[in-house]
Amino acid sequence: MLSALQVVAVAYLIGSLPFSFLVARAFGVYDVRQVGSGNVGATNVLRNAGKVAGTLALLLDVGKGAAAVALAGRLAPGQPALPAVAAVVAVVGHMFPVWLRFHGGKGVATGLGAFAPLAPKAALAALVAFALVAAGTRYVSLGSVAGGVALAAFALALRGPDPVAIATALTAALVVFRHRANLRRILGGTERRVGQPKE
Repeated sequence: MLSALQVVAVAYLIGSLPFSFLVARAFGVYDVRQVGSGNVGATNVLRNAGKVAGTLALLLDVGKGAAAVALAGRLAPGQPALPAVAAVVAVVGHMFPVWLRFHGGKGVATGLGAFAPLAPKAALAALVAFALVAAGTRYVSLGSVAGGVALAAFALALRGPDPVAIATALTAALVVFRHRANLRRILGGTERRVGQPKE
């Protein structure tokens, strides 16, 4: 059995695995940080390396969030709050990966994977919110923010302020923070919409 600190370190390392970067490179984009939005995430991979690459990056990023939470439960079964901590830490790892000098993605897919087993109803609500807002506005970034807020709101409403709900609130705050530039561009009318051709 590992200590809580060791489990947290493992969760961070899993979350920091730069799957979007590696998938993009495998599909011909040498450094996804240097193209498009510069974000190390599935949406930027999709736009610059194609649908197959984007889908693969998305699934891997979701999977690493789920893996971090599952391992936390197995490695420290006597600490029921630790999977929730691992979920947040995995998202932080994705956002600030040590392998890419702490220049990572925005944590949406990893957060979905991490909280789907911990708060499935809230995760489903987040997915629906994302889909509705992204489809209605054609802003993936706005859909991502809406999904993060919905995750926290539903988790708090359904569970009260337990460790998982608090973890969703922290994650939502991180997601909003990482999308601050996108929100400024939306307000300024310069954010790229889904399907909008490159200038």
